[in-house]
Amino acid sequence: MKKVLVLASFVLISGCVSNKTEIEPKAVGMANPASVYCEQIGGTLEIVDTAQGQVGYCILPSGEKVEEWALYRQKKH
Repeated sequence: MKKVLVLASFVLISGCVSNKTEIEPKAVGMANPASVYCEQIGGTLEIVDTAQGQVGYCILPSGEKVEEWALYRQKKH
């Protein structure tokens, strides 16, 4: 009888133990190339919230405000 009680207790306790380890998601660690390019040419980045989401603008040293991806694509062509 004691063996059954000990075995049942062990099974009950082992059922409460979880070996599942929570893994935190890692950050990608890759910078936005359009933002990096803006800063490389001396611009400053401005993020604007819109109804459709966020848009990044590059404020060029001349004061001109250009959408960062449009500026980046101009560089590539």
